[in-house]
Amino acid sequence: MNQTVIVDPGAANLAFSYGMILLVVGLARLGGAGREKDLFWASLRMIVQLTAVGFLLRLIFAVRSPLPTMLILLLMGAFALQVMGGRVTSKVPGFYRIAGISLLFGCGGVTVYFCLLVIGASPWYSPRYLIPLASMILGNSMNGASLAVERYLSEVRERRDEIETALCLGASSATASTPALQQAFRAALIPTTNSMAAAGLVTLPGMMTGQILSGTDPMIAVKYQIAIMCAIVAGVALTAFLAIHQCRKVCFTAFHQLRDDFFQNN
Repeated sequence: MNQTVIVDPGAANLAFSYGMILLVVGLARLGGAGREKDLFWASLRMIVQLTAVGFLLRLIFAVRSPLPTMLILLLMGAFALQVMGGRVTSKVPGFYRIAGISLLFGCGGVTVYFCLLVIGASPWYSPRYLIPLASMILGNSMNGASLAVERYLSEVRERRDEIETALCLGASSATASTPALQQAFRAALIPTTNSMAAAGLVTLPGMMTGQILSGTDPMIAVKYQIAIMCAIVAGVALTAFLAIHQCRKVCFTAFHQLRDDFFQNN
């Protein structure tokens, strides 16, 4: 039986690979895009970050304890909150609390469910499973929640007259803001829906591609990819749903009135 050997690209091959980044930098300069410095420094940052993560994961995989795994997940969550705060341009009271709760119960809940019941990782804190799977679910959930919150706040501002009219007619804040909430939730699901629709015919998703390159049977890789796509969609949906419902509460007073300070700060 032939055994697939995973080839180490080596420094020379990586240097050839980085030549493609230099080509993009040259094209950006030639085309007058003005982003060549950003591209160059982003590529260096990527190399440093991924190299550091590689060494860190090698150490964590060698330690049979849940503590390092939990610390890594907390660090990932903290960076996700920072990224979300930078993407949502509108000021929301208690935004980091809202985002933190949404990620914890939305992304965290789906990750635990997936690792324990779908993958059946043993032990439950196995970093080889928990960290990469959590990172995929977290990254997509972060993007979905950011889109949902930004879209919801934008819809509320644009529909202010409509919402206040509904409130004056006796509607609750939940009823008056339902169209804005629906549009926000729909926007959050668009990227993952498109990814599912394109998977297989247009693109081979990253997890499936990595497993095939490592020698895994294609049908096993397909099963894993289907499972992780289901988890990603669930994580995005739950996180976005929790985030926009919490945002609705901070945009309105206890007496079902739009908060004036929200519009003054935006």
